This record gives sequence, structure tokens and C-alpha cells, in this order.
Amino acid sequence: MTAYQQAKIARKELQRLQRKAKDVIMYRKYQVIILHAKGYTRTKIAEIVGLNRKTVGTYINQYETNGVEGLTPKKPPGRPSLLTKEQEQQLYTTISQKTPEEVGFDGIKNWTAKIACFWALNEFNVKYSVNGMLDLFHRLNLSYTRPTYTLAKADPEKQRQFKENFEGIKKNC
Repeated sequence: MTAYQQAKIARKELQRLQRKAKDVIMYRKYQVIILHAKGYTRTKIAEIVGLNRKTVGTYINQYETNGVEGLTPKKPPGRPSLLTKEQEQQLYTTISQKTPEEVGFDGIKNWTAKIACFWALNEFNVKYSVNGMLDLFHRLNLSYTRPTYTLAKADPEKQRQFKENFEGIKKNC
């Protein structure tokens, strides 16, 4: 296969990716590379696409160095976690296998982000905000739902008896 044929195949693939692009920035990056492959100068491409000449050059260099993968934006690294990987694993294990009551929160049966914040402070001396703890739950694939109670299997006769007994107890108190 000749270099011309390879370039034509690459251009068709870029055009396919450009049509599928949902992000305007990625659409422009593909457009820059396609125009470059057609022989346009960086200055002319910058005029056509409406970008700075230096930006056009950056896109072309990224593509020439790493191919299509070089055009995809990298995820920003973000702030380092407050907990180590081992501490995060301990938090995950504790929340998924124990109740708050079992780890020292008397009378509390279900985990909430606020309780997990208190636990992290007591256990690791690390202070989390409630939103920060919810983000950590998300990173650890812990789902956060509010407990609900359903009485689908409740016996209507036992409920009626309880209500009668309860009314009698209320009157005596």
C-alpha cells in the first residue's frame, strides 16, 4: 500500500471520527488534522477554523506524535486524596460490612456521609466535608441511598391487634 493510499484511509477515518464527535473541541481538532492532510498551511488552517496558529501547530504535533489518541484530552489529575489507598480500603470494608453501631456510634443503624466523616476523623484524624465524603463514596463505588421501609409482608391482622393494644397503652399512660 502506498503512502498516498494510507493517508487517504487515515483521512477517511478522521472524517468518520469528526462526524461522530459530540464535543466542539474534538470536532475542531479533527478538522485541523484533515485540513493539514489535504496540504493546507498552518496559517491557512488557523484562518479557516478560527484558532490561533500556535494551537493549530499543537494539534498537528499531538497527532503526528501519538496519532488519534494524542488528540483526546487527558483527565486532569486533581487534588491528591486525603486518605491512603489502604485507608480507603479500610473505609470501604468498614462501611460495606459493619453498621455504625458496630464501630461505636450507638443507636445508629445506617451509614450516612456525615457519620462516615466522623468515623474518618476518629479513625484516621482526617477531616472530610459531607460533599467530599460523597465524592469518596462515588470513587469507591459505594452507593448512597436513604433506607426505606416497606410493609409488603406485614400481616394486616397483627397490625390491627397492635393498634388496639397501642391505643390501650396510650390511655393508661
